[in-house]
Amino acid sequence: MEYATLGKTGFRVSKIGLGGAPLGGDYGGTTDETVTRVIDHALDLGMNFIDTAPLYGRGESERRIGKALRGKRSNVIIASKAVMRGEPYTFENTIKSVEDSLSRLQTDYIDLIQLHELEQTTFEQAINETLPAFRKLKEQGKVRAIGVNAGNLDLLIPFLEEELVDTIQTYAKYTLIDYSAKDELLPLAKEKQIGVIHGSPLAMGILADHPAPFLQNNAVLLEEAARRMTQLDFLRNTEPKGLVEPALRFSLTCPDIAITLVGTTSIQSLTLNASFCDGRGLSDDEMTRVFSLFQGQRLF
Repeated sequence: MEYATLGKTGFRVSKIGLGGAPLGGDYGGTTDETVTRVIDHALDLGMNFIDTAPLYGRGESERRIGKALRGKRSNVIIASKAVMRGEPYTFENTIKSVEDSLSRLQTDYIDLIQLHELEQTTFEQAINETLPAFRKLKEQGKVRAIGVNAGNLDLLIPFLEEELVDTIQTYAKYTLIDYSAKDELLPLAKEKQIGVIHGSPLAMGILADHPAPFLQNNAVLLEEAARRMTQLDFLRNTEPKGLVEPALRFSLTCPDIAITLVGTTSIQSLTLNASFCDGRGLSDDEMTRVFSLFQGQRLF
């Protein structure tokens, strides 16, 4: 297992982290017992970072994680988010969201609290309402570090430029078919010593040959993704889902990404994914070839 320091937080984290959406049942039914087994196995593998949110399973992900971590809380860096989609990002709502998360997680503190989905609010509300609430909670010892989350890279740039947070999180922006974070976001985060968390290294399941259900109505995107994947045949392994390993190694070995998140409720899948966090990436020739294919071409 490879480890990294998460920006200025000082947290020593496994470079592969456990994503909490599947633990809440967002990608198919699961149980408390299954989630406990998955988390126990993740800890046995050396993983020590779990990322969740109130949105995942409408609180079920946090509740299950809290239950699974009884007696093991000190072994894990827990990241959660605020607020839940559909609720105003006000100071009061942010405080309540975090207090509710603390209760579900059965903990006195959250290591990293992140503003969830910048797309759902404005920069002004974020810096005048949500972030001050986070700072208040940090003063009270209820959170240890502060971050922001967005799929839209442009929304994250001001938080980096003004050094407003300790971490940023995005998803599907450093993958084999869309590495648009490479040119501006990652260099800026490195310059500012702000930790980067990257979710969906398999591009919403596309690189696992199983696109997420919510993509099914986006025929244009899926057609373009399929076109790009045909140009990656030089990386494809012979077994089913043959781009999973190169895709994970691509993200896991990026020196400017502290944590790559994988979400699963399968022990077998978790074990396989964690085995790729051994510091071995693509060859120099393979990296050069990948970066020659889709430079400056955002997919998502």
